[in-house]
Amino acid sequence: MSNVENVCPQALRGVARELRRLALHPPPGVKLQLRDDDLTDVVALIEGPAETPYAGGTFRVRLVLGREFPAAPPRAYFLTRLFHPNVAPDTGEVCVNTLKRDWRPELGLEHALVALRCLLIAPNADSALNADAAALLRDKYDDYFARAKLLTDIHARGRPEQSSSTKEGPGRSAPAAAEGGGGGGAEEGPCAKRERRAAPAKDKRRILKRL
Repeated sequence: MSNVENVCPQALRGVARELRRLALHPPPGVKLQLRDDDLTDVVALIEGPAETPYAGGTFRVRLVLGREFPAAPPRAYFLTRLFHPNVAPDTGEVCVNTLKRDWRPELGLEHALVALRCLLIAPNADSALNADAAALLRDKYDDYFARAKLLTDIHARGRPEQSSSTKEGPGRSAPAAAEGGGGGGAEEGPCAKRERRAAPAKDKRRILKRL
């Protein structure tokens, strides 16, 4: 459901200007999917960063602007299914400090989109919305990498418009409020690249049986 009527006209004009700018000059690895009917529902495609288990995938994300925007941060959701400690497996809700307690009105939509891509590089197991992913990230990184890569291969490869594998029911297309879940948010931190190796094919088959 559109939230346009609840956002002040001045804020909407600012959103329209930023969306036009981002369409022409998007941040690296991000592409907007512009829509004319609702400026408060922003959808973008994020390329999986190199040297992460998400490399080679294209992930659809959504920023939902509430009536308090830009004083309050947008709510963020991954529409493409992925295995990540800071993304709720059922709704795609994202927990990251940039879009929680560290939000400032001047940051804008570009900063929010960059933070989501950075989260794919630097996940945080200490403020998890996916307990299984957090446990593997802490204790068995190779298993975490293999499972995240497997879901990337299954759900995030191919044509971008087909990369949203989770049904867009109430949790995805009309998400509930993101406040209050998953602790204080994930620190996206510096986007430092880390060399990781994928698990052997037999491990992927073993993991696939558990999905």
